[in-house]
Amino acid sequence: MVFHPDIHNRRSVRLQGYNYSCAGSYFVTICVHDRECLFGEVVGDDVVMNEAGKTVSDIWGEMESRFPAVSLDYFIVMPNHFHGILVLSDDAGATHEAPGSPKLGDIVRAFKSITAVTVNRMLDRHGVSLWQRNYFERVIRSDGELDALRQYVVNNPANWAEDKNNPSRREINM
Repeated sequence: MVFHPDIHNRRSVRLQGYNYSCAGSYFVTICVHDRECLFGEVVGDDVVMNEAGKTVSDIWGEMESRFPAVSLDYFIVMPNHFHGILVLSDDAGATHEAPGSPKLGDIVRAFKSITAVTVNRMLDRHGVSLWQRNYFERVIRSDGELDALRQYVVNNPANWAEDKNNPSRREINM
């Protein structure tokens, strides 16, 4: 399909004029292509990850060593999506771009790329995308918002039955 900007206008969720390499906290959600449940299942109020899910979790944990300016906060691997909170910092703790600072997109791109190659090999999947093309991001602007997003991450498995990403729910609504 050819992209036509007049027809296919994708609405950006980016904060207009914001520099995504600035020190601060960010929330990201990344969905599996076609929302296929590749990473495990929800049992009760818990996610039981399979090997692919554990691999995604491990690779997320490696982002701190790959990007020294990154600190990882709460995250969860769901059966067909991922939520993570991360903090970008610089040595001075300033809210400006430091030389060589990674942008949020650089971190997410590396995570998606590494997990796609690793998980697709593990699952013997060839020529298919692991992740959807884009991802959701949010600049966290207050301690209250950070606390609310942490609770959202923690409670995500308990809310799976109502989650719009849950294939069982989508089948009911069709």
